[in-house]
Amino acid sequence: MDVKDGSILALASEPSFDANKYYKTDLETLRDWVVTDVYEPGSTFKPINIAIALEAGAVKPNDHFFDEGAIQIGEWPIQNSDYDSAGGRGSISVSEILQYSSNVGMVHVMQRVNPGIFYGWLKKLKLGEPTGIDLPFEAPGQIKKYTQFTKVRIEPATTAFGQGFSLTPIKLIQLHSTLANGGKLVTPHVVQGLVDEQGKLKWQPNYAKPKEVFTSKTTQSVLEMMEQVVEQGTGKPAQIAGYRIAGKTGTAQKASQYGGYSHARITSFIGILPVEAPRYAVLAVVDEPKGDDAYG
Repeated sequence: MDVKDGSILALASEPSFDANKYYKTDLETLRDWVVTDVYEPGSTFKPINIAIALEAGAVKPNDHFFDEGAIQIGEWPIQNSDYDSAGGRGSISVSEILQYSSNVGMVHVMQRVNPGIFYGWLKKLKLGEPTGIDLPFEAPGQIKKYTQFTKVRIEPATTAFGQGFSLTPIKLIQLHSTLANGGKLVTPHVVQGLVDEQGKLKWQPNYAKPKEVFTSKTTQSVLEMMEQVVEQGTGKPAQIAGYRIAGKTGTAQKASQYGGYSHARITSFIGILPVEAPRYAVLAVVDEPKGDDAYG
């Protein structure tokens, strides 16, 4: 996506179908998963939460938090994905929390934000609403009711590391574009307009005007942290020589149709480039990847 105006420059879902023989495929493959299906994003949502915490004045970029590796919120245990191998990391900065993708660190960060204010920010970002993309059957996201979010301690805790709510891939890339373009929520779209025989634009759709949700100071801070994720953290494989790339990995548990979570996972990566003058956001999501070593 072009982060400046929301233009979708490339969009693909696999497995796909033969458009010449669409009547021979099953309905599942006719759906555009990018806009029709919701999922729990996991750690790719952490940069959005860091931006919320910075905007709320709850944390500063250089603040440090104690990462025990595993904590208990009420009856619910929460731990880092690498707790068994790495244990707790002790005192780490906000940037390092993203670098190591620390779930425990994110819980501590978002505990500084009043749950009601946290929820207000999620609503401001229109988390439970469709983006308004000009493609059919876009699904809205799903978030808990205000009362449950503010009264049940585990809700803001799981939301801190991207679980317990759901959104579409198109919604996630829209939110990350706010970090890339200086804080504005733009409308994703595939139609530029209608042209005449000479190739001149005769008509353009009337998309909603960009809405400012974050300050450029906040987005710049988060982008710099995301660059460290690619330089030194879990996103190292995304490095490309000659480019400054910001990014975030995600490895989320998949909700079960019977309630709770299944053993399946969804892996993803969001990239923004180039950091010095952000223009593109790129999101890749893999539903139930094969192999035990499948991570964002």
